[in-house]
Amino acid sequence: MDISDTKLSYPESAGDHFDRAKEVQAFDDSKAGVKGLIDAGVVKVPTIFIRPQDELSEDLKSPPVEMQVPVIDLGSIGEHHSRERVVNEVQRASEEWGFFQVVNHGIPLNVLEEMIDGIRMFHEGDPEVKRALYSCDRTKKVRFESNRNLYRSKYVSWRDTLTISMPVSDHLDPDEIPKTCRASTIEYIKHVTYLGHTLFELLSEALGLALDHLAALECARSGTFVCHYYPACPEPELTLGTGKHSDPVFVTVLLQDQLGGLQVMHKNRWVNVKPIPGGLVVNIGDLLQIISNDKFKSVDHRVLANRVGPRISVANFFTGVFAPPKVYGPIKELISEENPPIYRDFTVSDYIGSFLSGPLDKPALDYLKK
Repeated sequence: MDISDTKLSYPESAGDHFDRAKEVQAFDDSKAGVKGLIDAGVVKVPTIFIRPQDELSEDLKSPPVEMQVPVIDLGSIGEHHSRERVVNEVQRASEEWGFFQVVNHGIPLNVLEEMIDGIRMFHEGDPEVKRALYSCDRTKKVRFESNRNLYRSKYVSWRDTLTISMPVSDHLDPDEIPKTCRASTIEYIKHVTYLGHTLFELLSEALGLALDHLAALECARSGTFVCHYYPACPEPELTLGTGKHSDPVFVTVLLQDQLGGLQVMHKNRWVNVKPIPGGLVVNIGDLLQIISNDKFKSVDHRVLANRVGPRISVANFFTGVFAPPKVYGPIKELISEENPPIYRDFTVSDYIGSFLSGPLDKPALDYLKK
């Protein structure tokens, strides 16, 4: 089946004759994603992908600033003085930026490169394999989709995603992972899960807690890997690869190729997160902001569309305990009469449910404020 069989018709601008719901449905029914549009020869951005005029105008008025997201070298954290330095750097970055990059993190470069290559091969592989996995059913551990909020968003993002989800159990049958990226994904999951435990130890110490505190709360439980494919875009100034959002998790570890496009909101301005060969991006999620009682910050970020591509990225979301329900809340060691709890207790499933039911750019943090 070719995507052109769905008879998509995209006007150059949204007029009275434009039926957004119909066009979104046609795009969804194709089960081919944005890559399918490119393969069909699309040379202009379809209307359903075009951002509202006020957003486009705002970007023109506020171009990104040239700053460097903190880079932290984990190479010698086994040495006392080096570890103290790293903990201090993690603390500052988590409080002031909510983002940092790590280098010398212990994951071999070939593991990172093979993960990127495997995800590229899946997205550029047999369309029928992707269609067989195409689903918006979040109970499926492995699924292919384009835009989780396809029907509720103001515009469709220029990306496709392979999701590997383990919200209830850490067990995943390897045969469920597509063959083109199976071996590389299994190897990468093993390494990044180990790195996650190291990061949560550093974050615990950065909060002034025992190094195993966050691990004891099971914050380091790995929940979901989202493997994004951002095709080259013919009109990148009109759309985004991923819209503005914060992550409804404890921590995200992001592997990205060297193309770039990730931006972080810092002091009300967008900052480009420049890729570092062999580096990984780490960001604080909403749930860690909540349990740290706002000591650490979960900040907005987005991904630009790009005229060259594709861009490949893999985000590992550490979601904590999804099921059976586990109650989290501000850590008691971090609250006092002078620093009372800002948030109510919550379960991960309830928080993520609130996040998924609302607009991407509206975090559910306010819902939990006392």
